[in-house]
Amino acid sequence: MRVRALHPDVLVATSRFWQTTCTVLRGGDEAFVIDSPVLPDELDVLPAVLEQAGFPFSGLLATHGDWDHLLGRYAFPGAALGCAETTAARLTGEPGAAQRGLREFDDDHYVVRSGPLSLGQVEALPVPGKLELGDAGELELHPADGHTTDGMAIWMPWTGVLVCGDYLSPVEIPWLSEGASRDAYLATLARLEPLVAEAEWVVPGHGEPLDAQRAMALLREDRAYLEALGGPDEVTLPLARRTATQRRIHEENRRRVA
Repeated sequence: MRVRALHPDVLVATSRFWQTTCTVLRGGDEAFVIDSPVLPDELDVLPAVLEQAGFPFSGLLATHGDWDHLLGRYAFPGAALGCAETTAARLTGEPGAAQRGLREFDDDHYVVRSGPLSLGQVEALPVPGKLELGDAGELELHPADGHTTDGMAIWMPWTGVLVCGDYLSPVEIPWLSEGASRDAYLATLARLEPLVAEAEWVVPGHGEPLDAQRAMALLREDRAYLEALGGPDEVTLPLARRTATQRRIHEENRRRVA
């Protein structure tokens, strides 16, 4: 796991698996951990990373309800999990889905954990909305559905950092999960665009943090890909995202918009 500081009050940890990101935002005597690394040793060391950096842990946030973003309680047992109302509804409506997804991953990759995943207390946050972070200011919560049926992006205006969940990834093409919508995805990109224009850094759910110029270029690439998806012409995948895995995701996307 790699850890880097984007700002004196922002840390980003990038997992060895899927380059999944975990972002820590500090405001005064509080710090929120957004999403999670994937592997047990990464989760085990996360509290020490915060302590060494002087980030006093106060709670967990998740950008959306996919299992790989919900593992924070392995690092901070007993902590409440804050998420968008849409994500809270998804977790309630799909009981056990995150746990099953994690078990399948662990079985496939021979991963041993300390116990089963417990989501604990889930706090539904109004989105769009704001969330106080210590005495530093308010985080802005923006709707971010389209990849899934739920989700939020988190904007920390005084640092210029945007945490956008599974959007604007340099390693993944746009991915329409089951029940997701291309139109909703495009609408989320439109909402993110003015935030990206203001940002110093954009943190995707998978891949290294991006400066604003690179993030805006990815946004344009992703919009062009989605607009072409389902049309009569062959869709060209973005140049840096043409691996076998991304081609498989593309075929899934084609079936979902057919």
